[in-house]
Amino acid sequence: MAGLYNRLKVLRKERGWSQAQLAERLQISRQAVNAIETGKHDPSLCSAFRIARLFSRPIAEIFGD
Repeated sequence: MAGLYNRLKVLRKERGWSQAQLAERLQISRQAVNAIETGKHDPSLCSAFRIARLFSRPIAEIFGD
């Protein structure tokens, strides 16, 4: 999945959450959230499903090419 466009930062900011708050909700590190938001790393499949559930959106709507 490397290099995929993602809307994670936009969705997070719409809710007024910090990276740390999002990380806590997803049970991952703040550094992992930052790396996903900046496109340095793609989320694991498990994390992608958690993100999709948290924002009530399909994975493809959050992460796309």
